[in-house]
Amino acid sequence: MTINSLNTTIRNQILNQQIHHFITSELPKTGFEPNGKDKQLNFRLVEGLERLIPLYQNIYHTHPKADQTFEKLIQTLVDFAQKRAPELQQRDNSKKPQWFLSNELAGMSLYVDRFCGNLKNLSAKLDYFEDLGINFLHLMPLFESPSGESDGGYAVSNFRKIDPKFGSLEDLIALRKAMQKKEMYLMLDIVLNHTSHRHEWAEKAKAGDPEFQDYFYMYDNRWIPNEYDAAMPEIFPESSPGNFTYVPECDKWVMSVFHNYQWDLNFMNPAVFVAMVENVLFYANLGVDLLRIDAPAFIWKQTGTSSQNLPQAHELLRLIKQCVAIASPGMALLGEAIVAPKEIMKYFGTGDYSAKECDFAYNATQMALQWDMLATGDTRVMLAAQHDLMQKPFGTSWITYTRCHDDIGLGYEDSKIAQVGKDPFLHRQFLKDYYTGSYPGSPAKGALFSSNPKTGDARISGSLASLCGLEKGLENCSQEEIDRSIQKILMMQAHSFFLGGVPMIFYGDEIGYTNDYSYLDDPGKSYDNRWMHRPVIDWVKNNRSKELGTIEQKIYDGTKKLLTIRKSLPVLSDLKNLTWLSPHNIHVAGFLRAFGDKKVYGVFNFGAETAFLTWYAFKGHGKTPEKLKDHWTGSEMQVGMDNEFLIISPYGFHLLEVIND
Repeated sequence: MTINSLNTTIRNQILNQQIHHFITSELPKTGFEPNGKDKQLNFRLVEGLERLIPLYQNIYHTHPKADQTFEKLIQTLVDFAQKRAPELQQRDNSKKPQWFLSNELAGMSLYVDRFCGNLKNLSAKLDYFEDLGINFLHLMPLFESPSGESDGGYAVSNFRKIDPKFGSLEDLIALRKAMQKKEMYLMLDIVLNHTSHRHEWAEKAKAGDPEFQDYFYMYDNRWIPNEYDAAMPEIFPESSPGNFTYVPECDKWVMSVFHNYQWDLNFMNPAVFVAMVENVLFYANLGVDLLRIDAPAFIWKQTGTSSQNLPQAHELLRLIKQCVAIASPGMALLGEAIVAPKEIMKYFGTGDYSAKECDFAYNATQMALQWDMLATGDTRVMLAAQHDLMQKPFGTSWITYTRCHDDIGLGYEDSKIAQVGKDPFLHRQFLKDYYTGSYPGSPAKGALFSSNPKTGDARISGSLASLCGLEKGLENCSQEEIDRSIQKILMMQAHSFFLGGVPMIFYGDEIGYTNDYSYLDDPGKSYDNRWMHRPVIDWVKNNRSKELGTIEQKIYDGTKKLLTIRKSLPVLSDLKNLTWLSPHNIHVAGFLRAFGDKKVYGVFNFGAETAFLTWYAFKGHGKTPEKLKDHWTGSEMQVGMDNEFLIISPYGFHLLEVIND
């Protein structure tokens, strides 16, 4: 044992003794009853401290107020656990371990105001979700955010107050109760990395309060900011270059990585950590089932680094996970880290903390690779990336999706593109041209987002329908183009629904909304073309889903059918049971989901021509199947000889369950 590790052990033992004294002597003075009403909480607390103490010490042991702040953290956990409503405590106890792995979960992400106006109206729309097969709602940011400086709600000025345009906290709680009666789940966001410059903490910092200036990365001059800038990339080089903003009110520079009105919180200060844990548990006590932690890759900053994905960021997330396990054990955590696969795996936890950091992450790489396959008709780059993605630990899950509120990044590794003989720069240039519609013959209609002329980097904005060709098909009054775009939409959705994880539909995609250009008339949105794929819902249009033969009906009923199929097959639960089929045809992506004696194959033709897949592709996974049932078409088929083929129509797909005689 080294001297440093010995010192760490002794330090932890001393703190453990202090905390034991605090729990047994000080907490009871506040009404804590370890052998009475708080017996379960006390058990979780004592058990959790074994992980909590070393994690906390790893980060904060040099801070002069570390010990007293840790006592405040313990008191915070107890206070919020005791305040947790009885029905939420019952829900905690009724949830099975790893409840979120179930094939019966299906989600939708939406902006409340753009979907139906406000939270009260949303309560009246629950039957709509129920009919479609959605039982998991992700409500985009709801908390107070300054008009014109909101970043879509991610510049929060009050973590405890619903923005009046959505309603009130009482409305949110009423919605949650209505959802739970229908056995639906709620997901909300928390922005850990930053606050709005209009937040109370920031206003006090502007006024010169040193306590709250220490809540942010604030400096008297550019010396330290320049040290950070030397290694930190720009997130929005077009609209918000640089990483620091001058604050004239206090004559200081503050770190503002995203926008100048979003000030980065200084988690080197343990008081900031405790304050944000209080907000996490406040959301938990609202009845949130899954808390989406926005931009966790950025929450720890260090000069000489990119200040992204640093080890301390993972330590903080593990700390938060342990706090949640003590105070609100039924709530799961999602780390919104849109990073390379090798980095994203770390957000599930590594080493002793494998599957003990975040319960969920977005499968952003697979999402982007679907769009790669659709543009190229070639599955090889996607397959090259699978080794890294398959490292996700058992007991954790993905949010799988085809579109979301954000842009489509093309950040998968150059090595995966080069591995299949393509030039990474030219390949990405083709994708950008294809999805902006400038490539000859492209049916897509999107736009480049956050284009960096220095590096050539850019991301893609556009709705699922417009990127699949529906907008151009309607403009051209071409039924053939419209039909093909609908086929693409359903094939893309089927691919993400059946991979494993919780499928998350972006609102409007279930109906086929094309790009909404009204954002150009709004000064608060016109600078950000991502608003083109964040539509305002027209409920007259949505009601056309009930009219046979309409575009809306075809897409809605197709999406509904896919979700019904998924829920009928327990083998599609996220049991770490995904196997990719060998690429016998480069246009066809195929995988097997197997558990026990149940097997389901998904095969998807990303090509514009009919594809022929040898039946041999189905014969390398245990007993060779003889008959398959296609859940999509309802037909049954015999598995043929190796020199015979499953014939798949352009952009067609099959969901094939092995029939066991």
